Amino acid sequence: MEKLLSTKRELKFVPECYKLPPDCRPGNTIVPICEFIPVIDFKEEQPKLIHQIIHASKQYGFFQLINHGVEEKLLKDVLDVAKEFFELPGDEEKERLCCDMNHVKLNNRKLLTSIDYMNESLHYWRDALRLPCLPLQNNIQFWPQKPPIFREVIGSYSVEVRKLSMRILDLISKGLGLENGYFYNKSELCNVHIITLNHYPPCPDPSLTLGLPKHSDPNLITLLLQQMDGLQILKDQQWFALKPFPNAFVVNVGHILEVIINT
Repeated sequence: MEKLLSTKRELKFVPECYKLPPDCRPGNTIVPICEFIPVIDFKEEQPKLIHQIIHASKQYGFFQLINHGVEEKLLKDVLDVAKEFFELPGDEEKERLCCDMNHVKLNNRKLLTSIDYMNESLHYWRDALRLPCLPLQNNIQFWPQKPPIFREVIGSYSVEVRKLSMRILDLISKGLGLENGYFYNKSELCNVHIITLNHYPPCPDPSLTLGLPKHSDPNLITLLLQQMDGLQILKDQQWFALKPFPNAFVVNVGHILEVIINT
């Protein structure tokens, strides 16, 4: 049975099941900071804003968004409550949804370590809590009750992020010359909204493991609230670390949206 990394206090070494094969390890390689991903101001005039978003989506599949309308205090509260959640003491495992640690879906919420712990031979150095958000009133009752403000903060955040995501998609649809409300009218594209809280505990030897493997997102769009430059982007066969802009969202174009944009 899997056990959260965040409950393994003061690990002095990387367990064997987390050590990647030598040719897959990051080692001590210094990854250059990415300087080319655009930082887009959401307060720009709409024609310019649409052009910037479409260009960044086609050229890079990523951009950072500032002045997006989600309050700075809420962003801070989200980061704080997520940190507090993963730091709850081990004797509160049930409060942390560890009843779901065998990847049995309970109302589609899932607390896990790595990616698919029970079916993996090697694991990745992260804990995560996945929370379905639509409809919010049906799902929030199954979210953690500790910390006490968890549901209030993450619930408010889910509403704001959902609104922002739909505004971005609306601008993209206009830039592509699609019908008004294209994404609103395609309920099969927008009826899934999941918040994932990722936690990467201190690692005694980061040269041996990774938080996540290289991957791309299969969805429409991902908004990432990033605290440090752990996200890496592949461009022209080279990896770059994306340094977070203060209070910005990293916007990642998923597979489905990529197909729509490039059709």
